[in-house]
Amino acid sequence: MATHGRRGTVLLRTVLGVWPPGPDAAREWVTRIPSLLGSQQRCVSCVSGPAFSGPRLASASRPNGQNSALDCFLGLSQPDSSLNVRVPAVSMHRDEQDLLLVHRPDMPENPRVLRVVLLGAPNAGKSTLSNQLLGRKVFPVSQKVHTTRSQALGVITEKETQVVLLDTPGLISPAKQKRHHLELSLLEDPWKSMASADLVVVLVDVSDKWTRNQLSPQVLQCLTQFSQVPSVLVMNKVDCLKQKSVLLELTAALTEGVVDGKKLKTRQAVRSQPGNHCSSPAAKGPNTLSMGDPQQIGWPHFQEIFMLSALSQEDVKTLKQYLLAQARPGPWEFHSGVLTSQTPEEICANMIREKLLEYLPQEVPYNVQQKTVMWEEGPNGKLMIEQKLLVPKESHMRILIGPKGHLISQMAQEVGRDLMNIFLCEVQLRLSVKLLK
Repeated sequence: MATHGRRGTVLLRTVLGVWPPGPDAAREWVTRIPSLLGSQQRCVSCVSGPAFSGPRLASASRPNGQNSALDCFLGLSQPDSSLNVRVPAVSMHRDEQDLLLVHRPDMPENPRVLRVVLLGAPNAGKSTLSNQLLGRKVFPVSQKVHTTRSQALGVITEKETQVVLLDTPGLISPAKQKRHHLELSLLEDPWKSMASADLVVVLVDVSDKWTRNQLSPQVLQCLTQFSQVPSVLVMNKVDCLKQKSVLLELTAALTEGVVDGKKLKTRQAVRSQPGNHCSSPAAKGPNTLSMGDPQQIGWPHFQEIFMLSALSQEDVKTLKQYLLAQARPGPWEFHSGVLTSQTPEEICANMIREKLLEYLPQEVPYNVQQKTVMWEEGPNGKLMIEQKLLVPKESHMRILIGPKGHLISQMAQEVGRDLMNIFLCEVQLRLSVKLLK
């Protein structure tokens, strides 16, 4: 029975993206999960109450305090806040979200704060890591590059500590920005974020054989210009590596053999191992540099190294505890009920865009324009959303709709589930496609 409860807890964590309250609650509700996952209705609903109502900003104004999605689904009270970290929801109403953002922080007597910038090449996994650190998916995630188009802010508040996460777009060169007609924000936002950072987390996708063996020139330039800001290296997607010994050589290359002022011996260890047939990743990329090349390819001033999979909550928990421990005495920037600085409409548009990038081929998703035509609260607190997707070609229109409308219907269902867990309310999302004139 205990095993069954643990499995239920893991499943609920996967569906809801939050920490579970315990195996008893999971046992009670695990039988209802298949119906939630298998729902074929366009209107995605759940049993939940409003996450934030009106200008009542104090946690006492909400029956469950700073609700987590699991509290809302299971209707459980959490009397001891020290045992369970509650993840705030986002209000479906823009004015309420704006009011919360400017409200005086409800900080404790001895507050601590840390501003963290996530830096890395496009598609390194920054948004995935941010979502896991926050405990709720508020940033879009896709395997295609440039999913994050501008700086987005997330807030972790635990006890007396507040960590502000700045999820920046992947660093690109000015030439690439001009060549692909990308937004200027993709070029400027990471640099703006660095000016106010207390700590830089540099993310590297170690599963990418073409880029993993050196930091990009843009990342190195950023680190060099703001060398006074402490930095840590996060080697992401280590679960994708078949030969873990590759991590040793990658570590040596990305840190130039120095971490926290101490010289590493990993290069010698890797090369002297008998029977080690793992070829150097430096030889696999088309534009890679040899270890002896005088041009800088790593950063010798990282304070710590973390090797993890951003999809693993256990891995991310270690990094999260490190960030909380690095916080310095100082006033909070936000009320504890703030999870992100994004407006509800921005969150919705980004989640829809995520699905466009995931399901549409090649350049098609980048040519889709989004227009929200309805956003209102319906009966019983249900959020009613309608968004038009404008495309330049009839062929794009057919691709987006899919055979018998299945594709666009599937996207609406999946986005609805994501929004349900962000706003903690019933969501009815309608997507329509229109040809640009």
